Formats: sequence, structure tokens, C-alpha cells
Amino acid sequence: MYTFSSKLKTFSLILMLLGVLGIGYGFLTAPKDIKEVENILAAESHGHHAAASDHHSVKDAHAEAEHHAHLEHVLHQLQNKPWSALYVACIFFMLISMGVLVFYAIQQVAQAGWSPVLFRVMQGITSFLPVMSVIFFVLLLLSGMGMNHLFIWMDPEVVKHDALIQAKTGYLNFPFWIIRAAVFLLGWNLYRYFSRKNCLSQDESNDNSFYKKNFNISAMFLVFFIVSESIMSWDWIMSIDPHWFSTLFGWYVFASFFVSGITTIALVTLYMKSKGYLEHVNTSHIHDLAKFMFGISVFWTYLWFSQFMLIWYANIPEEVTYFITRINDYNLPFFGAVVMNFLFPILILINTDFKRITWVIVMAGTVILLGHYVDFFNMIMPSTVGTQWFIGVSEISSVLFFFGLFIFVVFTAMAKAPLLPKRNPFIEESKHFHY
Repeated sequence: MYTFSSKLKTFSLILMLLGVLGIGYGFLTAPKDIKEVENILAAESHGHHAAASDHHSVKDAHAEAEHHAHLEHVLHQLQNKPWSALYVACIFFMLISMGVLVFYAIQQVAQAGWSPVLFRVMQGITSFLPVMSVIFFVLLLLSGMGMNHLFIWMDPEVVKHDALIQAKTGYLNFPFWIIRAAVFLLGWNLYRYFSRKNCLSQDESNDNSFYKKNFNISAMFLVFFIVSESIMSWDWIMSIDPHWFSTLFGWYVFASFFVSGITTIALVTLYMKSKGYLEHVNTSHIHDLAKFMFGISVFWTYLWFSQFMLIWYANIPEEVTYFITRINDYNLPFFGAVVMNFLFPILILINTDFKRITWVIVMAGTVILLGHYVDFFNMIMPSTVGTQWFIGVSEISSVLFFFGLFIFVVFTAMAKAPLLPKRNPFIEESKHFHY
């Protein structure tokens, strides 16, 4: 049995405390009115805006109205910043556990012989899903209550003057949207609960009945997931910019959190190995996880390039504006994500020997996870904070909080059950797996 060490528990609590303080600071320091925005812009431009404000009285009414509208827009962007930072970190960490759950379900349906020794690690990571689902659902509810401006289609004033959003109100309306979210989160968590329950029951069983149950519900879950994941990506990410759409987007989001989930399995496994646990996990298991990290990174890049190239080449104004905004205003994170999620993994993990070396996997995995956080940052921030972005206290604190919560929940769960599913039909094959 694994024991959650007091040092690691204390470390996780410190991370959460620092995260909460930083998140609170981000909300407290967000501007409350237009006057504060004027002061911020004046300070950023070293007085240029302040000097210009002295001449407002001689401007015509139209220019004055435009100036006021611009300030109000910037106010909404700066007020969105702590919300957006929290939202990006929350959906990223939640979908990491979701990616692990999907990988686990695939192993069940494929009746894979190599992976059962890793099942308890996967189940430990997926125990984070219920906690994150509750936090994320609360964030969605707060958005619907008008606590932020993350989803502009929720603002009646915006909808009233936007014909395109009006045409989508049959789908993009809060009651239907939040019901869909509840159904998806509930469905995912029900599978997580029953699959873990069956896996634990199999250890005490005299036959393979619980294993067969897991096979059946895993197959049904994957069908449900295929549909719900696509709709989820439209609802929770793409609808933040309701004027833009991509038919590849569901696959693109999936590739991002799927490779993040697999990477997390590898990193947690290596940590547990370093502490003397998981004695049956060998370099061949790590090698296979690293192969998935490499392969799905290439798959993500294929989807990134396909989406970018087709939209850029067609040059349809309502589509290409998505990439123009990111190239002009988010140049470093936009292209940096490609370096972190493609160039770095392919150069490091293409070597077969490197896939068995612990420090190489840790280094590559850390870069991949940071890269896919940046990927979610790129998907969400341009539509919520526009040009007012930077990696500051809110962003770092949100990541620290959810990272600390991840450590606390995951390792607490792993301490509650034996680390080896001893009655799995393929456990002996898995224990003696060599490649």
C-alpha cells in the first residue's frame, strides 16, 4: 500500500494556499471602473494617454463616444483577466484527468496486456475528475449569472446588436448550455466511479465477471465520450468566440488534453517508482508511455497544421481573423506552443533509448504539459482579454492552486487501494512485459 507522505501533503497545501492568495490578489487588483482603466493605460504609455485625456473636451461627440466604448471594452478585458486565468487552469487540469480516463477506457476495451500494472496510477489521477468537475461547473454557473464576460453570447446587449449570435441562440442559450454541461460531467464521472469500483471488486472476485463489466461499460463510455467531447469543445472553448468555428476543433482539443493525460501518467509513475513503489513497472512500460507521448504529440501537430493551413490558405475573413489575432497579439505563445508541443518532443523522444531514461521523460513531459497549458491559453485568452494579456500573478497562482489540489487529491486516492490489481486477467502478462 502507498502512504501519502507528510512532506508531499504539506507541499500540496502550500501550493494551494499560495494559489488562493494569488487568485484573490488578481481579483482585488482588477479595475473596477473606467477611471481606473484610464489610469492604467496612462501609466502603461508613460503619460501619453493622460496628456490626450486633457483634450477630451474639444473632441466631437462621436469621437468621445468611441473613446468611451474603447475604455469600457478594455475594462471588460481587464476584469476578465483573473476569471480567464482561473478558467484556463481549471479546464486544463480537469481535462488532464479526463485524458487519463479515456486512455484507461481504451486499455480496457483493447484488452491490453501491457498496462494493468499502471491501472491504479490511472485511477488515482482520474479521482481528480469529480473535484474538478464541481469547481468547473460552478465557474460555468457564475458565467451564466453575469459574474464575468467570458461568454459574450450570454450578454443580452451584445446579442441584441449581433445578427450572427442571434442566429445561434437556439443552441447558444444558457439553460440548454448548462444542461449539456451537467450531462457530460455526470456521464464522465459515473463511468469513472463504476470502472474503479469494478476494478477493485475484481480483486476480491473468483471469476472475471467484474472485468467483463468494465469492458462493456468502457465501450459504452467511449461512444458517449466521442460525442460529448466534440460538443464540449464547442460549448466551453469555441463558443467563447461565437463568430469563429472550425470542423477540426473537437479533435484538436482532444489531442491536446489526451497527450497531457498520458504525460501525467508517465510522470506520476516515475515519481512512484522513485519512492520504491510499483515494483512491477519496468522500463518497457515507461517506453510505451513515452511512445504515446511522442505519437500523440505528432498527431496534435498534424491537427494544428491542418486547421491553420486550410483556414489561412482559404483566407475567408470570418475564419482567418482567429489566426490573425493570435499571430499579431499572441505571437510568442502561439508559435511557442508549436515548439514546446512538437519540435521539442520529436527531437527528444524520437530516440528509442531516450524513451527509457527517467530524466529525459521528466524533462520532455514537463515541457509538454507547459506547452499544452499555453495551447489552452491561446485558445481562450485572445477572445476574453484581447491585447491585455500577460503571464502574471493570476495565471501563475491559478496553476499553483490546481497543481497543489491535484497532488493532494490524486495521492490521497492512491493511498486508499493496493497499487496492483492482482485479479486482472492480464496482470501476469503486464508484470512480465518486456519490449
